[in-house]
Order: sequence, then C-alpha cells, then structure tokens
Amino acid sequence: MGAVSGEKRVNIDDVDDATAGEGFYWKYESKLKTWDSELYSVVGAAGELFSIRTRLYEPVPADTILDDFMISMLIASKGSRIVYEPLAYATETGSENVDEELKRKIRIAAGGIQSISRLPGLLNPFGNFVLSFQYISHRVLRWTVTPFFMMLALLLNLLIVVPPHAYIYTVLLVCQCAFYFLSLLGWVFEKRNLRVKAAFIPYYFCMMNYAVVAGIRRYMAGAQSAVWEKAKRK
Repeated sequence: MGAVSGEKRVNIDDVDDATAGEGFYWKYESKLKTWDSELYSVVGAAGELFSIRTRLYEPVPADTILDDFMISMLIASKGSRIVYEPLAYATETGSENVDEELKRKIRIAAGGIQSISRLPGLLNPFGNFVLSFQYISHRVLRWTVTPFFMMLALLLNLLIVVPPHAYIYTVLLVCQCAFYFLSLLGWVFEKRNLRVKAAFIPYYFCMMNYAVVAGIRRYMAGAQSAVWEKAKRK
C-alpha cells in the first residue's frame, strides 16, 4: 500500500437542487472508489484528504492542473495500491450554483486530458492489467469519449428504429428522449430557481458531460491555467 484516500462528502441541502446533484454525484463516486479499492486500487485520490508514503512521493510539474490526481497515480504506477478509507472523510458545502459547479468540472476535465497525456504507462495493459483496466474504464473513457458516445447512441438509435426489431429500439429511444427531456426541464427549472430533483439529476449528468467537451476544447486551446480558481460555496 502506497497511499490512502479518504472520502469527500457534500452537505446536502434538501431544498437546493444544485447541492443535491453534487451530493448525489459524490455518493456515486464514493461507491465506485469502494469497488475500485476492493478490486485493486483507487484510481486517483481526492485532494481534500489523502496520505502517501513519503518515499514514494514524486514532484509533479508546476503547470499540473490536477496535482492530487497526478501525485496519487504516479504512486499507483510504481506498483503500490491506493486504498480507500471512507471512515476518514472531509465535508464541505455544495457549490453556490450550477454555473460555479460547471466551472469546476471544466477545469477537472481539462486536467484529466493533461493527466492522460502524462501517464502513458497506465494505458499499457501488459504492465498492470487490473490497474490499467480501472484507469481506462473509470477515468480515461469518462474524460475523452463518453459524451460523444452518448450523442452517437442517440443518433444510431434514431437510425435503427425499423422493423423487424423496432419494438426494443423504440423503447430505448423513448427512454433516451425522456431522459434528455427531463434534463432540459432541469435546466429550465434551475434558471427559474425551481426545485425539482427528478429533473435536476439528469440535467446535472448532462452538464457534467458537457463539461468534458468544454474541458477538452479548453485544454487543446491552451487556455486552462494550473492556478486553482476556487468555486464559490454556500
């Protein structure tokens, strides 16, 4: 074991959709980290709370956007596990609003692309197959192709709603359209300061994937600074 990552918790405000969305995301992320740790290793430690073995520390370049992720993954790349310990946790309030959360997500997405370019060894399944599988499935796909696959899935679904297997594809298309309709409603409700969590969670999910596209564009344009711009909290 080379590092231990604690749990990040967001104080959920029952009357605030922005907080609820962020809190829901971190509960989901915590569950993934639990499973990752049980399988082999957590794929990146949250900067709020983690510890490492001093001898394994490796400095990262000054322009590193996600220094906590890079420091922890450099340790994992040397063959040491990152263990998840949810009993050690840090709490914080949610972002002030969705725009503040979006700003943070775009920065993380841009940093994710930078991290992928600087950790090529983790893409090699012949080095450590399990770690590479976790890294690619949990991080690389999320930070690169997932938003585009979502759009492709909808487009292909529209093209294959034809006999003789139209029924199952029609059901899938209806489900996709209903999800994106709820997301659109969530956006409208959020702009009008209405609190409808059933619509906000799909909206939050789509917002996160939009942030990936925006983050890729920002990083490729060289417009993302490594200086941390703190999101306004409640």
